[in-house]
Amino acid sequence: MPRSALAYLADIIDSCRLIEDFLRGVDQAAYLQSDEKRSAVERQLLIIGEAVAALRRQSPELAESISQANFIVGFRNVLAHDYASVDDQSVYATAVGDIPRLRVECEALLERAD
Repeated sequence: MPRSALAYLADIIDSCRLIEDFLRGVDQAAYLQSDEKRSAVERQLLIIGEAVAALRRQSPELAESISQANFIVGFRNVLAHDYASVDDQSVYATAVGDIPRLRVECEALLERAD
């Protein structure tokens, strides 16, 4: 049985929260030196990208409400398929700059959908 669109939104929110938890009190230098932090953040970004891609297939109108949906899926594809070109500084910048906004946006979408 396919998952609901709301389940994918919840997955995105959960992964955003985890990234925020992983990076709480962690500056860029510490992030760049920590294999564990980088791996953990990248894993959650992969989940977010997969969830947005699934949401686009299942509920395109809801996915269109996510302002950076195309970037998110594209970023996931780079992480998964072109890992050698991944720039850790860009990953960190995305994690601290874009993830909090994505979480808030998806929480609002989930509230409206309930």
